[in-house]
Amino acid sequence: MSLSGAHRAAFRREVAQEGRVYAIRDAAGYPAPADEEGGRRAVPFWSKATRAQLVVKHVVTFQGFEVVPITLEDWLSNWMVSLEHDGLLVGVNWAGARATGYDLTPGQVLRWFAEIEGSATVTEKTLIHTAQE
Repeated sequence: MSLSGAHRAAFRREVAQEGRVYAIRDAAGYPAPADEEGGRRAVPFWSKATRAQLVVKHVVTFQGFEVVPITLEDWLSNWMVSLEHDGLLVGVNWAGARATGYDLTPGQVLRWFAEIEGSATVTEKTLIHTAQE
């Protein structure tokens, strides 16, 4: 299993256990950087605050961002629908000097957690910024 595959497996396991995910944001909102191949954008999420904190500390692009907890229910019910609507992917447990890893569609994430939560509905719009600083 690749390192990003291991991070993906840990993400699903740890989020199910903890009941929350972690995002990062700055004054402009939540980052959604484009990948290098096809230009698809993904919003990164982590299964543990410490994983997100390491990226904020060591990846220049994300220095100064704050780590934000999101309940699993809110993430599945609101975020996935908004991300799908906006054509964004879900980055899971990105790591390393360039904060890279595995990306999933919101639909794949919802199927992953289908046995844990019910169906999703949108109740609020999430501010996403796509410019890399």
